[in-house]
Amino acid sequence: MDIFFRTFIVFIAGYLFLRLTGKKAVSQMHSFDLLYIFVLTNIISTPIEDSHIGKAVIYAGITVILYRIFIRLTIHNKFRWILYETPTVLISNGDIDRKGLKKVRMPINELLAHLRIQGYTNTQNIALAVMEETGSISVIPKAEYRPVQPSDLQLKVKREYIPIPLIMDGQIIYHNLKYLQLDQDWLMSEVQKTGGKIKDITLATFLENGKVFIDDNRLSDQNHDLYSYKPGNDN
Repeated sequence: MDIFFRTFIVFIAGYLFLRLTGKKAVSQMHSFDLLYIFVLTNIISTPIEDSHIGKAVIYAGITVILYRIFIRLTIHNKFRWILYETPTVLISNGDIDRKGLKKVRMPINELLAHLRIQGYTNTQNIALAVMEETGSISVIPKAEYRPVQPSDLQLKVKREYIPIPLIMDGQIIYHNLKYLQLDQDWLMSEVQKTGGKIKDITLATFLENGKVFIDDNRLSDQNHDLYSYKPGNDN
């Protein structure tokens, strides 16, 4: 029981410290961010084997403060170039930069794999490929090989609309109802039109035309044809 309690305290403390740090530390993993995660993880996991919970929490708090100070320093360019690495060019105007590959210790086959993941099979079609400071690879194709945009064809497109979730896994999203200036009674009436129940709905979204799309747990009948194939053993 004591081990469970100490593990729970450590878990909650680590979660709160990460929330205090912000999204950046876990979404954009620079080398400095990764080091911070490793250090914080080691500190907050120590009490599971030792009894100094308070001391570990204090050390973790100090680590968070130091990290936030360094993040503030990276706003200024002088400190940023010291703490973070600069981007490295891997392909320039269709030519592979061998010095860049050597600098990041990346073999040709790995570079080609990264390009394939992004949908590019020919290095000659790429204007610029760069390994960013986060370790991800950005690829900019040459103008004649980039996807056609509506502006290229002088087409006018309507504004993008994001369907607003109203029910997720049988739970009503009340703040979205409030945002739409709708109430639970209206939502219940929409659900009743389908003959279903709130608890059985996987996802319900408010569409641009004012209608509600409902995806419940029931699967539509599918024929055993080539277009209805599902991977796995549940065919």
